[in-house]
Amino acid sequence: MQIGEAAERVGLSIRTIRHYEDAGLVVPSARSEGGFRLYTQPDLDRLRVVKRMKPLGFTLEEMRDLLQILDALPGADGDERVALQNRLATFHTAAQTRVQALRAQLATAEGFAQQIQGHIDQHNR
Repeated sequence: MQIGEAAERVGLSIRTIRHYEDAGLVVPSARSEGGFRLYTQPDLDRLRVVKRMKPLGFTLEEMRDLLQILDALPGADGDERVALQNRLATFHTAAQTRVQALRAQLATAEGFAQQIQGHIDQHNR
């Protein structure tokens, strides 16, 4: 599929997908005769990984590292597989930590919204 359809399916802008390509995170699987980027389902899966990492504050380098791990893991065995699984576990821990921080931030924001609602209710009596 071309970049517009890929963007729509994943929920990213065309500009963002091009940025991720420039950063070396997701490269289209092919190009049409006219030079249009062509994306496959695995390309969309990579874009979804990146999209999920972004709100957690992972850097482009961290995203690149995780994608390399995910690419290498299926063909790895022995010590290499163990090392990759350990690196993947590190990403999992980092993601969980960042999710907890976001939950705390959301709780603070919800408390603030409730406080403002209390002021509204108090002054509408």
